Amino acid sequence: MKRVFLFSVSVFCLATGAFAQRPKGCISQTPYIGAIIVDADTGATLFEDKADAPGYPASTLKLMTLLVVQEQIDAGKVRLDDTVKVSVEAYKTGGSQVYLDPKETFPLEDMLYAMMIQSANDAAVALAEHVAGTKESFIELMNTRARQIGMKDTRFASVHGLPPSAGQRHDVSSARDMALLARELCKHPAVFAYTSATYRQLRANTPKPFDMRTHNPFLKEKVEGCDGFKTGYTATAGWSIVVTSKRNGRRVIVVVLGSENRKLRDAKARELLNKAFTLLPAAAHRQEPAPRAPIAGTAVPPPPPPVQ
Repeated sequence: MKRVFLFSVSVFCLATGAFAQRPKGCISQTPYIGAIIVDADTGATLFEDKADAPGYPASTLKLMTLLVVQEQIDAGKVRLDDTVKVSVEAYKTGGSQVYLDPKETFPLEDMLYAMMIQSANDAAVALAEHVAGTKESFIELMNTRARQIGMKDTRFASVHGLPPSAGQRHDVSSARDMALLARELCKHPAVFAYTSATYRQLRANTPKPFDMRTHNPFLKEKVEGCDGFKTGYTATAGWSIVVTSKRNGRRVIVVVLGSENRKLRDAKARELLNKAFTLLPAAAHRQEPAPRAPIAGTAVPPPPPPVQ
């Protein structure tokens, strides 16, 4: 009886000890809060598990920052060679960064690489201020775009995904909404230059170059067809990833939101990515009927308009 009691106490202590190690407010789960696989070309959901459950996107949120900036570039409102100034607010932004200094300026393109390779929060703030004047105005653009895309369970409160300061709100999204965002990004092929890059130097050809290296394990491992998108982590959010891969002309998107640890996130994302291409429906090979010769004396009708 004594052995049983001691065993029970030991199990209880281990369990409560493990629980105590979780940061206050941590919402991550085992194996994740939610996950989804989407066919990027059609938008069809190939697999989902709690895909609408809310979580904190952490740095995967920077995909929306990227989308807004890229759409501003496409609209001709900003340019890749724009000079981006570094504000004091950008300089003071914590977390992952490239240590911007208010005395510096950079081409906008360099800030995009910094945000996507190094997951630089200071670069995200600098970009937001350049495009919209203030972080707050840029966040309004982010939320407007989210509503337009159909991200009904998403609310952005930052441009980088860091935990909120006192009195601020958390960024909130879901696996399904992040897949919608990723699919929208796929419509802008230029973004893959940033999301697929594994290494780049900031301040190259200066006395103090900064080596930027990707956090995306699938890019590091050169997984077939992988060219993005983004990882994310905070102590309260857990570990998340939005990953995409294109093979034989078919592209898939996998989202794992809020795993309890990095190894678990990577294992589940790898499992789902391997599964994704087996779930794609076979491409239809439809034989179009040969056009019939017109009857003499009749007008040939114009071809039908293309399907949009």
